Amino acid sequence: MTDLDWIDTTAELYEEREFSRDVGFGDHPVLLVVDVVNAFTDPESNLGSDVDDVVESVARLLEAFRDRDLPRYFTTVAYEESYGDAGVFVEKVPALRELRLGTEEVAVDDRVAPVDDERVILKKYASAFFGTDLETELTTDGVDTLVVAGLTTSGCVRATAVDGLQHGYRTLVPADAVGDRAEGPHRANLLDIDAKYGDVVTTDEVLDHLAALSG
Repeated sequence: MTDLDWIDTTAELYEEREFSRDVGFGDHPVLLVVDVVNAFTDPESNLGSDVDDVVESVARLLEAFRDRDLPRYFTTVAYEESYGDAGVFVEKVPALRELRLGTEEVAVDDRVAPVDDERVILKKYASAFFGTDLETELTTDGVDTLVVAGLTTSGCVRATAVDGLQHGYRTLVPADAVGDRAEGPHRANLLDIDAKYGDVVTTDEVLDHLAALSG
């Protein structure tokens, strides 16, 4: 028995008790690329890990959304020199001090960098919705479905998925397009997202949905 066998047992329990139903894919999706920034994709950073496979999957999603001219947004998290805008968060996670406004650490990784008018939304906390104007953007775009990709599964991805549900969106999280610093938090949070907040799928499944919409 492995340390993570409880995940399978919990998934079975949730299934028996009517959790984990699919909400499905709507007609007007948006891609949210959450915090795929250099500090998180660099294994040498206190905040980073080896997520090359995740970055590759994000790149595939970006290509598909761009080809169909569907909305896509990026997020980053960055703080002023005083860290007055970081609140208690930086006390809880001192590693966040690496995320200084205007530095390369908070720039989106070049492998999935924004192009043309693609917008990078600056946030201070985990959720892409909290303290930002993302909801206004999505309302303007007529969005009904969020595809949430990026980093990290247990932090900003999860928080964004929870808020996505609370704002009334169908929310999909492609498991191979999100990542974390450890396997346990990654798998546990995917389980919890799928049980309560959105559908955990694969990048290929998202691409199939996009093909069906455009077809």
